[in-house]
Amino acid sequence: MDSLNFTHILTKTVDELSDSASYKGLFHQHRDGEPIPSAKALQSIIELARSIIFPGYFGKSTVNSRTINYHIGVNIEKVFGLLTNQVLAGLCFGRGEECCELDSDSRECAASITAQFVSRLPELRRLLATDVEAAYNGDPAATSYGEVISCYPAIRAISNYRIAHELLKLGVPLIPRIITELAHSETGIDIHPGARIGAYFTIDHGTGVVIGATSILGENVKLYQGVTLGAKSFPLDENGKPIKGIDRHPILEDNVIVYSNATILGRITIGRNAVIGGNIWVTEDVPEGARLVQPKAAK
Repeated sequence: MDSLNFTHILTKTVDELSDSASYKGLFHQHRDGEPIPSAKALQSIIELARSIIFPGYFGKSTVNSRTINYHIGVNIEKVFGLLTNQVLAGLCFGRGEECCELDSDSRECAASITAQFVSRLPELRRLLATDVEAAYNGDPAATSYGEVISCYPAIRAISNYRIAHELLKLGVPLIPRIITELAHSETGIDIHPGARIGAYFTIDHGTGVVIGATSILGENVKLYQGVTLGAKSFPLDENGKPIKGIDRHPILEDNVIVYSNATILGRITIGRNAVIGGNIWVTEDVPEGARLVQPKAAK
């Protein structure tokens, strides 16, 4: 096909797409020398972090007790270099027009944040070990911790979440959200990095689970597939715009179990040891120890 016959169409389209009014709010203007957040680089960082937290299950399979110090040392150095660049990119993105120059202070700040994150990897491993234990104990089909680590999508999604949550607490913009969305694409489990989740957390099967940004989950919480911890409504300001940053998602206290396809909405509290049955819509507080199930159909 001869594109010359359609030059006027192509030119008109280019002009329309280049009109600033058409890309208002959709355009991130790049400045020379400014790093750009990279999902590909972040995926590499996640894979390295998994190989550090779960040695022998991810990354090089040749690691053993004699070489583990070497392998972890090499991977820590790789993580530090790659993540420093991504944190710097996130900081620049978050500052917008203010980040017009990448000075040594900005790079030092990114390196400092990354070093703080690296120092928290032992605690991340401790937390994730509790999640592996919870998944193993909560699934009679699980034959070993190794099977849980290697095969269960929940461990991949929760590891991404816990990494992203630490970065969010350190004040890194954008990057944490990309990390959890990588897990969302990989597993079908959507956990916002702002959620606060205690130890011994597990998600059985997992597909379709959604955990909103201001959700708070205690320890020993178990969710099944299709569970939504969402917002009931979005208060608007005087201009009709949604008010950001308010607590709008549920609180699940310790030892709560939520079965498949239950939907829990709003800033409500599900009390300790409560059980929420499947396919239920919950918008009010549930007391401690309660069992909320669908009523049986009348015969």
